[in-house]
Amino acid sequence: MRVGIVILPEDRWWAAEPKWRAAEEYGFDHAWTYDHLGWRTLVDGPWFSAMPTLTAAAMVTSRIRLGTFVASPVARHPVPFARELITLDDISDGRFILGVGAGVPHTHYDAAVLDGPELSAKERTDRFTEFVEALDGLLMTDGFDFEGEYYRAKGARNLPGCVQRPRLPFLVAANGPRTMTLAARFGAGWATTGIKSDTQDEWWKGVAELVKTFDERVEAAGRDRTSVQRFLSLDAAPVFSLSSVGAFADAAGRAGELGFTDIVTHWPRSGDYYVGRESTLEEVVSDVLPVLQGRNS
Repeated sequence: MRVGIVILPEDRWWAAEPKWRAAEEYGFDHAWTYDHLGWRTLVDGPWFSAMPTLTAAAMVTSRIRLGTFVASPVARHPVPFARELITLDDISDGRFILGVGAGVPHTHYDAAVLDGPELSAKERTDRFTEFVEALDGLLMTDGFDFEGEYYRAKGARNLPGCVQRPRLPFLVAANGPRTMTLAARFGAGWATTGIKSDTQDEWWKGVAELVKTFDERVEAAGRDRTSVQRFLSLDAAPVFSLSSVGAFADAAGRAGELGFTDIVTHWPRSGDYYVGRESTLEEVVSDVLPVLQGRNS
């Protein structure tokens, strides 16, 4: 099993850089950051942009894969975003993964601050579908044309293209049937947060149901189940995965039983969200990660 960690883009670089370096030194397989204009109550505090943050992270690491967890069409147009993706894929020497999701409702900060039209859940999914289809074409084809309800492109250039061929991988976040179909079509990986629940057992039951549904979508798309990596965001559960070493080991074990190839945790914070101690993270790194990754401790 591969293990990743999310580092929120909230620290000035002098404080953030050691975390990105440590993520690689600790042996994590991938490291991520949120691609939001602001997030929940943290919108009242410091917050930095995802793409420059990941570019800086690429310059201070050499092995670990890097990605957005996740980017969305709320504040991005696929044409300029494709240029940013190609650039970051180049700077990271082919280590970038595009995590992408449908985006938040109009009541959340990212959408509210732009004061755009209020979209229904169906309309957000329609826009997301266009966004992924357009990015796929833009990253694969030089001189790409696209015309949809939400996005248009005419003769969009993409040279020199991605380092990773035929394009950089998409990790498609999906909890609903339509977005799961999109993940099955375009995703090198599928990511899920499960279904919001009050207890751990309810959450894991919901995750198991989503896995079953996604298996059906993959088969319907004519793909082998093993051709799509499966990522689980552990901290969407009611209990933070790094609240203790035991909590993390238990979550990793249950994820493995459900067929997840990758799990993602969050760097512990001192307040609000993902509250924990870095000493617990260090214990997980020394005692649990080697077992999960098949390395000698």
